[in-house]
Amino acid sequence: MQELDEQLEVAPEPSEVGRARRWVRAQLGRGQSCPACPDESQTDTLVLLVSELVTNAVVHTGRPALLRLAVREPDSVRLEVVDDSARAPRPRRAAGEDTGGRGLELVELLADRWGWQEEGAGKRVWCELTCPPARRAPGGGERRREPRGERKVPARY
Repeated sequence: MQELDEQLEVAPEPSEVGRARRWVRAQLGRGQSCPACPDESQTDTLVLLVSELVTNAVVHTGRPALLRLAVREPDSVRLEVVDDSARAPRPRRAAGEDTGGRGLELVELLADRWGWQEEGAGKRVWCELTCPPARRAPGGGERRREPRGERKVPARY
């Protein structure tokens, strides 16, 4: 069952990366009543993942793309960027002072799962983040999330 399933067309311009970040944050903010919606730190991670995936599409293809966001019960958020370039994504290892080449490395570190597949004449690059459902605290009070282990979360993007 999906709680949220939205998409955004992205033009091949660098300014679209910021628009995609704002869009995904707004979409996730609308869905806070669903059990699988991420908390604030998970939303920050998802926004960074969107930034990296959309940047790769804009910079490396120079073509329009489609950003998809799906929040699925019980505990998964999936991001997809679909473009019409058949060129496969290639993770690189950036040297210390390089200004690029860290995008897919960040996706690999922050997402629970990621990959890509051919789609028509192009491809779909996707990643997923597990967001445990909120649980009632003993005694009924505040809602909290079950911890998923230690993970560094980026500062608000």
